[in-house]
Amino acid sequence: MLPVKSRALQTNQQESDVNNAISKSAILLIHCPDQKGIVISITEFIYKNGGNILYLDQHVDTGRQVFFMRIAWDLHEFVIADDKIGEYFETLVAKRFSMHWQLHFSNEVPRMALFVSKQPHCFYDILARFEAGEWQVEIPLIISNHTDMQTAAERLGIDYVHLPVTAENRAEQEHRQLELLQRYRIDFIVLARYMQVLGDEFIDSYPDRIINIHHSFLPAFPGARPYHSAHERGVKIIGATSHYATNELDTGPIIEQDVVRVSHENSVEDMIRKGRDLEKMVLARAVWHHLHHNILVYENRTIVFE
Repeated sequence: MLPVKSRALQTNQQESDVNNAISKSAILLIHCPDQKGIVISITEFIYKNGGNILYLDQHVDTGRQVFFMRIAWDLHEFVIADDKIGEYFETLVAKRFSMHWQLHFSNEVPRMALFVSKQPHCFYDILARFEAGEWQVEIPLIISNHTDMQTAAERLGIDYVHLPVTAENRAEQEHRQLELLQRYRIDFIVLARYMQVLGDEFIDSYPDRIINIHHSFLPAFPGARPYHSAHERGVKIIGATSHYATNELDTGPIIEQDVVRVSHENSVEDMIRKGRDLEKMVLARAVWHHLHHNILVYENRTIVFE
């Protein structure tokens, strides 16, 4: 057994560089009860079938006795066909250790939908990263309850659907949203300051695939107007939190957080200005981790491999 928290063999950037230089890689995310023999069984499966490990990181939650791993390997000389890897891994390794696992490939290009309301900062930041080619992703669809961002979407040739939401039509509009997401074959959703509470049916349709940004350092100040609440409490730091959306507001598994210092001299407007910069960075990091398959959700927590 390796130490409780092993050091990554390579950084994700190194892994990406290697992938670009040679061929596509496979990525396994795994969790299971902690026990002897897990690491050697996984690495032997890869080695004996011609794989070359590019990245390996692991963590053991000693309190819960749960083992977590992310491992990536080159498929150039791997003898098992891509569509059979999962079947072989389940039979030869996973079943023996009662593993829960996900298999991904580095050449996958997921399809992301953006949801946005009126505040543009996170929305524009994501579009800038997309246009610059920073992320390996497609954005075929933007949904909004306002028309403010339509021009920006049209400039990039992205379909923009305006669906106004009221208390009376919420269920109907969410049904239309789900139909659009299916029609556009959307893999995951980013809520770029989409100021509507999503219903249970919607969230249950995309478990651990809806990334939200909340403008506070959760669990402090959930819900609306967190900067105003923080100002009233006289806090010395404010933060931003990106998490997967769940049926309970602002309590989903946290992916990324950051903070900035404030003081008694800062007004609510100052806090909002500082917070917007944080929100952009925190949301971008969360999306990056999701795209690189760095995140394991366990119960209501995440393991985020760097």
